[in-house]
Amino acid sequence: MRILLSNDDGYFAPGLACLAEALSAIADIIVVAPERDRSGASNSLTLDRPLNLHKSHNGFYYVNGTPTDCVHLAVTGMLDTLPDMVVSGINYGANMGDDTIYSGTVAAATEGFLLGIPSLAISLASFSAGNFVTAARVATEIVQRLENDKLHGAVLLNINVPDIAYSELQGMEVTRLGRRHKAEPVVRSKSPRGETVYWVGAAGPAQDAGEGTDFFAIKRNRVSITPLQIDLTRYGQMDAVREWIK
Repeated sequence: MRILLSNDDGYFAPGLACLAEALSAIADIIVVAPERDRSGASNSLTLDRPLNLHKSHNGFYYVNGTPTDCVHLAVTGMLDTLPDMVVSGINYGANMGDDTIYSGTVAAATEGFLLGIPSLAISLASFSAGNFVTAARVATEIVQRLENDKLHGAVLLNINVPDIAYSELQGMEVTRLGRRHKAEPVVRSKSPRGETVYWVGAAGPAQDAGEGTDFFAIKRNRVSITPLQIDLTRYGQMDAVREWIK
């Protein structure tokens, strides 16, 4: 099995190194990741300049672009054969609910999915303890399960792992995406030159976090696995829009 790894935290991120080490025990690994932190890049492609591909001292490849660029470049121009799977992560911090729209981690997996490759996004659901080993072990188990017992149809899974020791996990749960309250306001400040600058505010707290959501599972120390799709069509409103457009 051959796996393409990427992330949005950059090729130097500890979560990526931990994931690569774990998965290299069961598969051939190639890493193509951004040269710097591109968190929040979503599904953006770089179209206004060329991309450069370099190889780091640890054998990881890095690109001066977004997570989507990395997977797209690897699959369509770098690799001689398609990888069997794309795995993105381990992200430092959760990608739940509305986060998935902005997440570069999820975007890298989404690009693999759009290119016809089974894809996983793996995130560690806090910024506190740094239990990347737990998330890497969960990722390895899910990759092995997919290899031995393939899911029917296209596969794009968003996986969030509690930031606790593996022995403390309370199992896995298939979930839907929850919803957050709107984001906090931007933070206004002054630069050293006296210019007004703005920092994007923090994500809002969980709003729809009831049973069955990714937020609910993580709060109960369970691994959240959410199957994603790309079709954004709001089918239930199509008839109303047809009437309105008349």
